[in-house]
Amino acid sequence: MIQDNMIKVGMADLHVTHLTGVLKTTGLGSCVGLTLYDAKAKVAGMAHVMLPTSEIAREGKLNIAKYADTALPEMIRLMEELGAQARRMAAKMAGGAQMFAFGSQSDTMRIGPRNVESCKEVLARYQIPILGEDTGGNYGRTIEFDCVTGVLVIRSVQHGVKEL
Repeated sequence: MIQDNMIKVGMADLHVTHLTGVLKTTGLGSCVGLTLYDAKAKVAGMAHVMLPTSEIAREGKLNIAKYADTALPEMIRLMEELGAQARRMAAKMAGGAQMFAFGSQSDTMRIGPRNVESCKEVLARYQIPILGEDTGGNYGRTIEFDCVTGVLVIRSVQHGVKEL
């Protein structure tokens, strides 16, 4: 998708758009790219979630876009400011890979799966359904979400292009 209205979402970042725009993020390994969409209001949002919970935050000023438990509520709030309603939102997500094999399967080394679980917990709290996901595995992804169509395009070197 090559668009003039491409909105880049960086790592530990989030953006929302209304009526037009393609939200894009790259470098999803263990990170999760989560999109929310209110089809009636044509409001979309994307977060590039790096870590599952802000409880592990060590930085001085908290980057709320970095953590699933803070990024998703903030994205919902921003989307509601643009006319969306949480009860009409639907989610799609990709990423959450286990990029490296570790001898121990301690919880701290399962960042990708924990990111996916944390995103799902927040969505459940808001009763937002997940319409599609491409998570897990051991490979990276790039995603683009079109605010007009509601289509999420997922690209990976190993698995080509997929649409949700």
